[in-house]
Amino acid sequence: MLIQIGTSQETIAIDPGYARIKRVLDVVVTLLLLPFTAIVMLLVAIAIRLDSKGPILFRQKRVGLNGEEFELLKFRSMYQDSDDSLHRQAIEKYLTNQALNDGDVAYKQVDDPRVTRVGKFIRKTSLDELPQFLNVLRGQMSLVGPRPPLRYEVDQYSPRDKLRLCGKPGLTGIWQVYARSQVPFAEMVEMDIVYLRQQSLWLDLKLIVLTVPVMVLARGGA
Repeated sequence: MLIQIGTSQETIAIDPGYARIKRVLDVVVTLLLLPFTAIVMLLVAIAIRLDSKGPILFRQKRVGLNGEEFELLKFRSMYQDSDDSLHRQAIEKYLTNQALNDGDVAYKQVDDPRVTRVGKFIRKTSLDELPQFLNVLRGQMSLVGPRPPLRYEVDQYSPRDKLRLCGKPGLTGIWQVYARSQVPFAEMVEMDIVYLRQQSLWLDLKLIVLTVPVMVLARGGA
């Protein structure tokens, strides 16, 4: 993917060999975790069904590799037919660093009135993202990579921001583990660019392992 920046050109070329091995890692690890995650997913699905009306799964278009859209799966954490205008406003503040000026750099909103009781817990622990293992098996996502953005986020990206789209989005990543929604957007972009340029399977494995305590301790979730 080629990104034009001013009069120069900047790109991140993913090595085909690394991409193939990373794909094998995605499938093998996902299948190994499936028996354990299936039990948790069943319990979460039951809790959502008992807690509020609406579908168990939430489907949303996200932007993936090279700017291509795909349907991302999550457990529904909000009340049915919630207005997304609050989220759009929060995203705009985050992308323009207005949130930083206001003393709030978090990507996710805290105390969002649209979130259900069960939703607060599964968002805090990232259990709402477990259905994305199916996105990984479909090849739309990787276990490790940049957070998959919404189209209206990407529409506001600068050319450098779009470098995040040079790799598959991930269930977890360097931002999710080390920053966990608590850094400005520009810093998140730089963290993703550093990750994509390293192309290290060792780093991928390390981030997968470190994701477990982040989820268990619910650090930085909302």
